[in-house]
Amino acid sequence: MSGVNQPYRYQYEHVAASQTLHTLGGTGAAGDYIHRLVCTVSTAATASVVIKDGSGATHTVLPNSPGGGIGNYNIEMNVVSRNGAWQVTTGAGVELLAIGVFSA
Repeated sequence: MSGVNQPYRYQYEHVAASQTLHTLGGTGAAGDYIHRLVCTVSTAATASVVIKDGSGATHTVLPNSPGGGIGNYNIEMNVVSRNGAWQVTTGAGVELLAIGVFSA
């Protein structure tokens, strides 16, 4: 269970490869929630996925050259933004589907 009391209200957003600081939900806001990231890796050497919590620090959630190589990676996040909109940066070899609750 996610710990956030908003069952069955999850949204999803596709983030293409080679995006820099793509804001989830259009505008996004503090309190937005990422439940899961589904990453599709087509080129392992450039598969990096980095998230940022508004003005906070960046966090790598999928490195370049992940252990399993090409394929799909389901990354459970279950995190709430404290500093503003969630932003995602994707490498040239990965696209993702972000699932959560995002401000429009």
